[in-house]
Amino acid sequence: MNIFRLFSDHLRQVIEQLVADGSLPAAVEASRLTVEPPRDPAHGDISSNAAMVLAKSAGMKPRDLAGLFAAKLEDVPGVESVEIAGPGFINLRLAESVWHDCLAAALRAGASFGDSDMGGGRKVNVDFVSANPTGPLHIGHARGTVVGDVLASLLATAGYDVTREYYINDAGAQVDTLARSAYLRYCEALGRNIGEIPEGYYPGEYLKPIGRDLAEMNGDRWLDSPEEVWLTEVRGFVVDSMMTLIREDLAALGVHQDVFSSERRLVEADRVDEVFAELEGRGLIYTGVLEPPKGKMPDDWEPRPQTLFKATEFGDDVDRPLKKSDGSWTYFASDIAYHLDKFRRGFAEQIDVWGADHGGYVKRMQAAVRAVTDGKAALDVKICQIVKLLDKGEPVKMSKRAGTFVTLRDLVDEVGPDVVRFIMLTRKNDAPLDFDLTAVTEQSRDNPVWYVQYASARCHSVARMAAAAFPNHDMSGLALSDTPISSLTDEAELALIKMIASWPRQVEAAAEAHEPHRIAFFLYELAALFHGLWTKGKDIPALRFVIEEDRQLTMARLALVRGVETVIASGLGIFGIEPVEEMR
Repeated sequence: MNIFRLFSDHLRQVIEQLVADGSLPAAVEASRLTVEPPRDPAHGDISSNAAMVLAKSAGMKPRDLAGLFAAKLEDVPGVESVEIAGPGFINLRLAESVWHDCLAAALRAGASFGDSDMGGGRKVNVDFVSANPTGPLHIGHARGTVVGDVLASLLATAGYDVTREYYINDAGAQVDTLARSAYLRYCEALGRNIGEIPEGYYPGEYLKPIGRDLAEMNGDRWLDSPEEVWLTEVRGFVVDSMMTLIREDLAALGVHQDVFSSERRLVEADRVDEVFAELEGRGLIYTGVLEPPKGKMPDDWEPRPQTLFKATEFGDDVDRPLKKSDGSWTYFASDIAYHLDKFRRGFAEQIDVWGADHGGYVKRMQAAVRAVTDGKAALDVKICQIVKLLDKGEPVKMSKRAGTFVTLRDLVDEVGPDVVRFIMLTRKNDAPLDFDLTAVTEQSRDNPVWYVQYASARCHSVARMAAAAFPNHDMSGLALSDTPISSLTDEAELALIKMIASWPRQVEAAAEAHEPHRIAFFLYELAALFHGLWTKGKDIPALRFVIEEDRQLTMARLALVRGVETVIASGLGIFGIEPVEEMR
């Protein structure tokens, strides 16, 4: 039961009635109508902007139109009062019985409470991680990995048909450099002194076992051979090896991609050439000279003619080159072909999760998607800002295995996957994040994952106490949904019920905005309300969850606790985290 969707339906029915009786024109535009909790709970339980967004098409002043709505909404069952505020907001106060019914509905729904059909089964592609296969995943990748994976789960919960995808950038110069780096480790494994790793090569020790594998498989047949003899084979082997390592790192975090797409295969299948020919045929390719970049002029910049895509016609700031000076494709050209390939696979809705260093790439990619799909596809890009790894406030040293950075696997091994998954969503993706190894393991309110899990454990503790006080009593969610809940009238109890009732709307709102961090914020606030009620019960015995002299009141409060437990389990399930029953 989504109480906000229910009242949205009530409001739309009111609009239909007003159109039918001639009070409103038939052409009123209601697509921007919202029904949501007011920012200030003192203003009521439900607020709508309907009068303000419909006023222009209705030809009325917002407050006058709000008066028409208010007169109709007062007759809706469960509405205690309707108030008009400010420029025309409609604020509703609901009877306590409405919220009691919401709690009962949550208990009947059980694990499916919060699931939505909003997505209507539409296909959406979430492309995340997609790190160059040149080394282990690092802590920066960890954030994008969690954001992408949880966003995919959130969208699935909201009724979308979701595919998780990883795009392997295996066609650029960086994989040739990786192959040369692995070849050095191959020579080293055969006893050669390779000296210092050359500048620009990959120095991490993770390439040593790959070098040993190459030596074991090929012996010394490539020693002293020219690069053209071994480069292709070594490159293929090392990319496969790195992707195996990356898959293992992802699995350690509980992430499993549905599709792995290869840039090299796209290029070799002439998909980039096809896209170029199509854009050229539509007059969107030309040879031109770009303006010099703003700010400090690079030493190597020169005003030379380039093959350019008319990205400015589709919302970009400047036109973009598709070919390098040597005639090879730019990364951008390959990326256009890749996104068109996704569209042809049925994904009109595409979400890419990128690192902070790709912020300047967003507009051009969105422009390209609009161009190659004739505006039929939409690309949303989530930029993940940097993660600073600390321990007791001090920066953590680099990983020996990686050579230059802290690996994702190091982080997971240190604090566990659940902590990583939750903490990475305690800030919005485009805000920097400090990840303190000490703070995330502390047992305090300042540690969000512990605080939420502690609420889950307390819910189970209450259930155990109730079972001990009233043995052989059915305490399942379904049985508790039939318990008289009307005795839950304390302000703190009602606040908790309202929070539970808002969970389905929270899922839909977070999914629609592509913002999974909202779920972390919601769970923390829910846990805070629950812990507050627990503390209140310690101070006021009449508010304790289990009262042995009053079975009916205990069952009503257990119903409330089961509601909290249900929502926490649902939210943590979206995160891929198992709720705990006891704190150890």
